[in-house]
Amino acid sequence: MAVLRLALAQYDFPVGAVAANTAKVRDLMARASEGGASLAVFPELTISGYPPEDLLLRPSFLAACQDAIQGLAAGTNGLAAIVGFPHSLGEVYNAAALLRGGEIAQITHKQILPNYGVFDDKRYFRPGRTSAVTVIDGVRVGYIVCEDVWQAEPAAAAAAAGAELIVVINASPWDDAKQAAREEVLVARAKETGCALIYLNLIGGQDEVVYDGGTILVNGDGSVAARAPSFVDALLWAEFDASSRTLRALDWPTVEDTSHEATLYAALVRGLRDYIDKNGFGGVLLGLSGGIDSALTLALAVDALGADRVTAVMMPMRYTSQLSLEGARGQTERLGVDYHVISIEPMYEAFMAQLTPVFAGKKADVTEENLQSRTRGVTLMALSNKHSRLLLATGNKSEMAVGYATLYGDMCGAYAPLKDVYKTEVYRLSRWRNLAEQRRHGADAWFIPPAVIERPPSAELRENQTDQDSLPPYDELDAILARFIEQEQSQAEIIAAGFDENTVHRVVRLVLVNEFKRRQSAPGPRVTTRAFGRERRYPITSGWK
Repeated sequence: MAVLRLALAQYDFPVGAVAANTAKVRDLMARASEGGASLAVFPELTISGYPPEDLLLRPSFLAACQDAIQGLAAGTNGLAAIVGFPHSLGEVYNAAALLRGGEIAQITHKQILPNYGVFDDKRYFRPGRTSAVTVIDGVRVGYIVCEDVWQAEPAAAAAAAGAELIVVINASPWDDAKQAAREEVLVARAKETGCALIYLNLIGGQDEVVYDGGTILVNGDGSVAARAPSFVDALLWAEFDASSRTLRALDWPTVEDTSHEATLYAALVRGLRDYIDKNGFGGVLLGLSGGIDSALTLALAVDALGADRVTAVMMPMRYTSQLSLEGARGQTERLGVDYHVISIEPMYEAFMAQLTPVFAGKKADVTEENLQSRTRGVTLMALSNKHSRLLLATGNKSEMAVGYATLYGDMCGAYAPLKDVYKTEVYRLSRWRNLAEQRRHGADAWFIPPAVIERPPSAELRENQTDQDSLPPYDELDAILARFIEQEQSQAEIIAAGFDENTVHRVVRLVLVNEFKRRQSAPGPRVTTRAFGRERRYPITSGWK
């Protein structure tokens, strides 16, 4: 029986970069051919990048994609390739083209169009009707697109048409529950059809989504033959044996640490790096407070971009503790980043001198605290403008959920790496990053000051302030938030699970009334199953309580 050698392109194909993506495909096809592959496989919408959004409404963009796929087809000789592209036939389809023999030999269209979460396919595409099957080196190969494998019918149709192997090309965003769900679906499809499956996925950050790769090979009996590492760009070689309907990975890259924290950290690094580099920014700037959120953001920035592209600024005020000052300086020295200390005290006093007559008769309250934060925001934006460095916001998902952040203050920033990371996860990631550093450099090594991790969290906007003056303990808060946001549980269900009734009502009210703040927040990488922004879209003005 036949054995088919494949090259699977687990790479980044950025949105809108039609010429660059086409050149990359051409180069990878040449490598595949040189390596003896008979079939090269590329991700969903390789030519346009995914998701191209309203670029798909521009005829010139669609025409460029069509020209690109025609040009790639003309360059095929002995190699066959499956390449994703937007196919315009008056209406637009999410297509996979089979290129071989100098032409587009076959095209299939995505049949199941997702319209949930971050997906908006029904806005742009029309559904396909059939699954494609072709013969390559004596092997009957079916191929379908992404969401088609999540429903039984497209794979069943390919099997009914004689497929022995089904190739699924994907642009499937990562979240902390995705890989297990993918494997469950793929195993089910293999067992239902008796076909082996190749699940090839895109990699890279695109605005608020991050693609992990994580390519999977599943044998015809439903056993998993191989898993590619997440967030590693690679041309993956594989062989399919038609007699046993089994797949074999050939020298795939590996990673040492596949823990949840390691993968999440890699997702945040990739999202940050690609956002900065794809948008052409030379480097980043952030306010370093001496707290854990900004310390973790600094670590992510250095890992993503290198120390020479990162500037950190400490902006002390009378309430800033010595621990904060020492922690910030110690971390910047250890990481080797550009570091500045700019006191906001004189600026704050100048504001207060002008405002005091208008504040007459009013007691000091959160206004004065917010003014400190906004003074820092103005300072950071000025430095960002002057030095052409993109400002990173350092807030986390717990704060964004309940509005524990100041508009035009600590919410200033063009990108927020921790926007979808709960506070309890911030602690876990920080401890993991230090452990990773210790494994490399010894027991005394660290990347985030241990004292900063262990201290009680505080905004330091008044004497002896801690976050728990205003919020429940983060373990309790995050558990309630996860049930309300990710799981869409009602208040009654959360209370029935054992949480304090008054605390639940208070937290839910804070989530609902702070939608107006979240609408004005910076984008950040989606890493949970329900991120704020394009995935969780609640009205600002609503009578539903």
